[in-house]
Amino acid sequence: MLTAELQAEVEKHIGQKIVSISPLSAANTAQIYRIATDRKSTFVAKCADSGMDTEAWMLNYLKTKSKLPVPAVFYSNEHIIIMEFINPHHSLDDSGHRHAAEALAELHKIHADLYGLERDTIVGSLPQPNKRSKNWLEFFAQQRLLYMAGEALRENKIDKAMMKQVEKLAGRLGDYIKNPAPPSLIHGDVWGGNVLCGNGRVAAFLDPAIYYADPEIELAFIKLLNTFTDTFFMRYNEISPIRAGFFEERMHIYSLYPLLVHTRLFGTSYARKAQKILDKFA
Repeated sequence: MLTAELQAEVEKHIGQKIVSISPLSAANTAQIYRIATDRKSTFVAKCADSGMDTEAWMLNYLKTKSKLPVPAVFYSNEHIIIMEFINPHHSLDDSGHRHAAEALAELHKIHADLYGLERDTIVGSLPQPNKRSKNWLEFFAQQRLLYMAGEALRENKIDKAMMKQVEKLAGRLGDYIKNPAPPSLIHGDVWGGNVLCGNGRVAAFLDPAIYYADPEIELAFIKLLNTFTDTFFMRYNEISPIRAGFFEERMHIYSLYPLLVHTRLFGTSYARKAQKILDKFA
């Protein structure tokens, strides 16, 4: 909630008086508002109990390191981010899906020496560990599958039998992932609600969950949630060829991570989808 205390703090840091506040939407544990000021400026305020400083750091990282369209951040603390207001226009057409492919393919060309990131981040409202590693299989097993499944087990969102299957698959990743791509910067949470459209292009990607990864995990997330159409994958493949076997096997294995995240956030329907993948590959 945008409390009077937070409002006063924002006004102090942006040097403008807020004259109107309009709810825009809710996102997991966050509330999002459009605010207007006495200088006829318009901003977006995102408020939550915690994590907003981390989200602002990720947006600034993308703004600094890449050309990916993301909103500018004007102020942040643990409880609030004040961002550029971007007015969305309709939904993406084929040209918009192609633009999304071009933007993400360019992002994925930004490399690091190690998988992970210099600090832990968040995915949605959940902590996301990013301890860096030279070995993608080790990183994906330990920092993604085993960590997120372990937290889901602790919260009674999955059972011990499912956890054992995750552990088994984590030990067999090398059977399916032979030649992972170099550490590539990914957005990490590309679903429809995190994509703003404008005049046939992507105006902004929101709510990142960044780290350096095999970029196929980004593509798997997009396919899982039907964020973009086949036009996206065709254009992405033209720029950065998708390796053989992705759609048949690796896409499903990489989908386990977002499914475990969604299991913790939204419940057992996602656990059932994860179970089907584990039954096939573990």
